[in-house]
Amino acid sequence: MENHITREAAWELLRKYNKDSFHLQHALTVEGVMRWYAQQLGFADEVDFWGMVGLLHDIDFEQYPEQHCIKAPELLREAGVGEEMIHAICSHAYGMHVDVKPEHLMEKVLFATDELTGLIGAAALMRPSKSVQDMELKSLKKKYKSKGFAAGCSREVIELGAEMLGWPLDDVLQKTIDAMKDCAESVAKQMEAMG
Repeated sequence: MENHITREAAWELLRKYNKDSFHLQHALTVEGVMRWYAQQLGFADEVDFWGMVGLLHDIDFEQYPEQHCIKAPELLREAGVGEEMIHAICSHAYGMHVDVKPEHLMEKVLFATDELTGLIGAAALMRPSKSVQDMELKSLKKKYKSKGFAAGCSREVIELGAEMLGWPLDDVLQKTIDAMKDCAESVAKQMEAMG
C-alpha cells in the first residue's frame, strides 16, 4: 500500500481545509485509533497507511459538508494522494454520500469506528475525569442505548460496521475504547502543539 504523501504533508493538507479544533481533534483521534487497530489486527507494516487514512478521512467535511467524500478525491489527488488511499477514505461515507463500498478490512474498521470515536469522546466528556482512560464498556453501553445522547453519532452506521467486520458490537465498542485510551495522550499533545 503506497501513501504517496508523508504524514507531515497529510497534516498540512488536513489543516488547509480544516480550521475547527473539533474536526482536527477528531481526525487525530481516528488516526490514532486506526494505527492501534492496524497493530492489533496484524497489519504492523501498514500502520502508517491506516493512520493516514484515519487522519484524512474527513478532509472535505468542514468546507464541503454537503459534498462529503464527493469533493475529497479532488482535494486528495491535487496533493498527490494515491488512488488506494482515496478509495479507503471515501469508503467510510458508503451509503450516506457515496457508493464506494468498504472492501479491505481497514476500510471496514474505519467505517465502524469513525462515528463511534465521536460517541466515545462525547461519553468521556460526561465523566467526572473528562477522560476515556477510566471508561468501561458497561458505562459506554448505557450512553449508546440512550437515543438522545450524542444523537449525531449514527448507531445504525456503527452497527453496520460491526456487521461488515463480522464482530459482535460489544467487541467493536471495547476495542475502540482501548484504541482511544492508547492514543489519547498523543492526540492531546498534538492539539497543544497547535496552540
